[in-house]
Order: sequence, then structure tokens, then C-alpha cells
Amino acid sequence: MFNNLLIADSGKGHVEEMVKMLRDLPGFRAARINLLHVVPEQNKSGAEEHWADAAQLLAQAVERLGLNPSEVNSIIRQGDAKQTVLKVAEELNADLIVMGSRGLGRLQSILANSTSQYVFQLSTRPMLLVRDDLYVRHINRLLVTIDGTGVGDDALRLACEMIRDIPGGQLTGVHVARQDITPSRGAVSKGDALLEAAVQRARGYGVALKPLHITANDIGRGVCQAAKDTNADLVVIASQDRRPLVARGLVDLDKLLGGSVSDYIRVHAPAPVMLVREPERS
Repeated sequence: MFNNLLIADSGKGHVEEMVKMLRDLPGFRAARINLLHVVPEQNKSGAEEHWADAAQLLAQAVERLGLNPSEVNSIIRQGDAKQTVLKVAEELNADLIVMGSRGLGRLQSILANSTSQYVFQLSTRPMLLVRDDLYVRHINRLLVTIDGTGVGDDALRLACEMIRDIPGGQLTGVHVARQDITPSRGAVSKGDALLEAAVQRARGYGVALKPLHITANDIGRGVCQAAKDTNADLVVIASQDRRPLVARGLVDLDKLLGGSVSDYIRVHAPAPVMLVREPERS
């Protein structure tokens, strides 16, 4: 399932705990671990010391993860952390980026120059975000958003591949509608039709999907409430946010300050969030 993980490690937070949990899952056990630490640009006088500190941080992370150092690709790069994570992910063709987050809101993230928010906004690769204020648990209950789109189907597939080999694992598919339109007699609502199609797709992957239809004024809040109600250990969401091709050198401010559903879930979900985006077309 996942073959090439990029772990952006800053030496703090719950990222390493999340990686341990992932490696307990059959679909992750054979994945190659790429551990990245970014050294800020600086003058030559302190460069050697910073590089030595970075090497020590990575060595300590490998030890805490219980990995064989010879089987880990430890990477130290100098530069802007935001751009470097994206660049290394492209170089490695990583199929999942794992990062920690302080859980800052949109405006706070901009003012604090948040690396995780920037990568979350601009990466076209699946990304797993682990907030510092969350308790990381073994993954037994997954919640995946159902929206009937192509990228939504990709998110469902990933969720099914993660949960199907977990003994007693439970997968819930949630569709959140802003208003509950009562269908005519004998008809099926759009939400119920989407959920039924998702149940059939999941069955094709060998997974029993529990459908959940929620009506809420705000989709992001509805997803977070569903994650709380189902006691989800991981939330998998699909994002159709406008592709930020023009924002490679500048954060997509209108999205960051606007009503991005995925950004709300990033900040407020009661569990780590895996974001799946539609790949950019060349």
C-alpha cells in the first residue's frame, strides 16, 4: 500500500508515536522510512554545529523508533523547511508525508510561518498530520469522508487498504450534507446513494463500511463531530481545494483565510488527519 514514507522530524511532538502505530499495520511494515531534518540557512560560523545537532536528532529518532539505522534513509537539508519538505517529497516520489503540527488556525499559521500548514496546503501527495495536542492511539477505527468524487474514491481506497488487515478494525464512511432534502416517496437521497455506492466499493476491497449520514450547517464541523462520535483513531479526508499552481512561491492566502473544509478539520479533528488530494495534471 505505502512503500515510501517521508517523515519530517523536528525532534518534538507525536510524529514518532504515529510512525510506530503505522508500522504495526500490515500495509506499512515493508515501507521504506525516509527521515528528514531541515537545517535553517545560516552563516558559516554556526553551520557545522547545526549539522552535527541535526545528525544527532535523526540518530535519536531512529533509536526511539526502534529501527535499524542501515534501513533508514536519514536526510539533512539546509534551507526553508516548507519548500524543502515539498522538494524532497518530489525527489523521493514519497507516497505519504508524515508531519507534526501545533494545530494553529489559518491566520495564526500564516503569522507563525507554519511549515505543516504550508505543506498541507500545497502538497499534491497524501499527507498525515499529527497535532501536538492529540493522544496518538493504535489504529482500530477509521473515519473516511464520502463525497462521490474521484479523489474521494482514492481516499476510500486508502482507508480500506489500511483497515482490512486489522483484526476487529472498523471503518465508517461519513457523508455530511448542509441541508437534509427529503426525497420524494420511493426515491433515495443523494447522500444515501453516495453512501450505498461507497459500501459497495468497500465491499470490493474486502471491507465492511458502516455508512453515516449527517446533516450540518458546516461540513468541517460535521466531520469532526462524526470523528468524535465514532471515537475515530484516524480521519481520512479528500480535498478538492483549488490546485495552488500559482502559489508555489506564496501561500494561497485566499484559501488559508477562507472557509477551507480540510483546513478546519486539520485544526479541530479529535484524531490525526490523513489528507488525500487529486494529483495535478501536467
